[in-house]
Amino acid sequence: MSDLIQYEFHEGVAVITMDDGKLNVMSTNMLQALGEALDRAERDEAIVVLRSGRKGVFSAGFDLKIFAANDSERSLEMVRAGAELALRLLTYPLPTLGVMEGNAFPMGTFLLLACDARIAARGPFRMGLNEVAIGISPPGFAIELARSRLHPAWLSRTVTLGEMYEPDEAVAAGFLDRAVAADQVETAIEEVLTAMRAVHATSHALAKQRLRRATGLAMREAIDRELTLEAYASSTHLSAVVLPGR
Repeated sequence: MSDLIQYEFHEGVAVITMDDGKLNVMSTNMLQALGEALDRAERDEAIVVLRSGRKGVFSAGFDLKIFAANDSERSLEMVRAGAELALRLLTYPLPTLGVMEGNAFPMGTFLLLACDARIAARGPFRMGLNEVAIGISPPGFAIELARSRLHPAWLSRTVTLGEMYEPDEAVAAGFLDRAVAADQVETAIEEVLTAMRAVHATSHALAKQRLRRATGLAMREAIDRELTLEAYASSTHLSAVVLPGR
């Protein structure tokens, strides 16, 4: 297992904890490590809890330095890895829980949207699809994923205007299911896991397949259409990316 990820398995639950020592940037290496952790969890037949090991940050999203370097091949590799991971998490055959205790910029938001249940600590944290604010158009796979979870008005605002939302607003929008005080997060996790353990695993997997079939197909079509080198290079203006602080 990568040193970017911690994996703990206990009583049927795999806790996958991200910690790159900084902002949990979704580099290709981080995305690969998360995929390997999901592989391990599936072998363990585990319910998954995805969280950050760093308070105040879930993930800063894709590595903007890769985008700003104007290297289409490296950028595409990273974005495609993120797309495949989001689709994998969306269709993971056992229950999944995302725990947000800090900012979740777009790829972090995508992972939370792909989880079955999502809880957050209240605080000055934001999440959403803010790509248009930094010179990028949200990828189609992400829009399809967001479409499956968000209320239409909120979807339009975050996709086209780049609006970001704090936890209680994010619950209203559909990004999250529940926001609790920071000192109640562990209790909330245990409550959700108790409910998840009571679910019949085979029935859950089949229900998820039926519910998310259309979204999964739309995401796959968007990945295959947009995330080829020719399509990506011609439609993505990497030189327009604005790094934080500039």
